[in-house]
Amino acid sequence: MSLSDRDWTGSSAATPQALAALEEAAPVPLPASYYRLLEASNGGEGPISRQPCYLVLDPAEIVTDAIKTGLHREFFEGFVIIGTNGAGEFIAFDTRGETPWPVVAIDMCNIDLSESVLPIASDFDAFLDLVGSECDDLPAA
Repeated sequence: MSLSDRDWTGSSAATPQALAALEEAAPVPLPASYYRLLEASNGGEGPISRQPCYLVLDPAEIVTDAIKTGLHREFFEGFVIIGTNGAGEFIAFDTRGETPWPVVAIDMCNIDLSESVLPIASDFDAFLDLVGSECDDLPAA
């Protein structure tokens, strides 16, 4: 998994131990391409070409800890939070339905999921196609 040809500031690779801990903690099987991204860049940031226009990817250890402690469970049950946009929205897998898990943005300040969930991509591979490219999905002025 390489984002080297795109606008992406990555971190060092996740350790095998961190990836194994995440896989064990995850409430559902997460996409292999997500783990491959973490193998290459355990965290990082860059633009995405759809709203919310930016990704701050959490390292595997932070995702694992949030799952284990139930940090987001009270208000965001059924989502695996994998990062933010850096400005008030989570980026997450929506695991409330069937696989493949869609990638969505969730307004952190609005717990009414019928209002606060914004679809980004139908699955993680489609999401990765958006990472590292400037946002072309801006609202009209």
